[in-house]
Amino acid sequence: MFVYYKVNKKFIEMLDLSTINACKTNPQIRDIKIKNIEHAINQAEEMIKESKMSQDELIFLKRKISDSRQDLEILYLMKC
Repeated sequence: MFVYYKVNKKFIEMLDLSTINACKTNPQIRDIKIKNIEHAINQAEEMIKESKMSQDELIFLKRKISDSRQDLEILYLMKC
C-alpha cells in the first residue's frame, strides 16, 4: 500500500505505508532514510552535471529527483 498525493487530479506515488509506519515508530530508521535519500539526490545531481545524457534520460532522472524531494518533505515533517 502506498501513500498518494493528489495534484491536479493526478495521484503521485509516495513512500509506501510500511516505510512511513517504520519511520514514525523509530526515529533512527527515519533519519537513515533521510540520509539515504539526500545522498541519492546529490549523486543524481552530480550525474546530471558530469555526463552527457539523452533528453529522455535527463527527464527520467530529474523526475526521480523531484519524487525523492517530495519523499524527503514527508520525512522532514515527521521530525516535527
